[in-house]
Amino acid sequence: MKNPIGWYEIYADDLDRARAFYETVLNVTLGELTPPDGGVSGLCMLSFPCDFESYGASGALVKMEGMSPGGSGTIVYFACDDCAQEESRVEGAGGQVVQSKMSIGEYGYCAMVIDTEGNTIGLHSMA
Repeated sequence: MKNPIGWYEIYADDLDRARAFYETVLNVTLGELTPPDGGVSGLCMLSFPCDFESYGASGALVKMEGMSPGGSGTIVYFACDDCAQEESRVEGAGGQVVQSKMSIGEYGYCAMVIDTEGNTIGLHSMA
């Protein structure tokens, strides 16, 4: 059986601002990703680091005509060693903490935050 999520996209109005937020909070470097149409339509994508041989899914920040960021709906959870560390960087990166790190029992811990584009994301860890 495969994991149910194969890819995700987080939409942004200001890709540079969103990039700075995610790189700061998650302590990663996003890479340029060539869109399927080669960028002809103005589609811009930045990919999160990934290892396709490991557990989980990867995705991208995307700026695309007709697609807007939003606050509620589907929520992507980013895996962390201790989500309190990433949570501690959210406000300094221009985001907002909605729910501080909390226990979810045997499934570990999570925090909910809003990025600079208004998207709600989750941070998840087992510690």
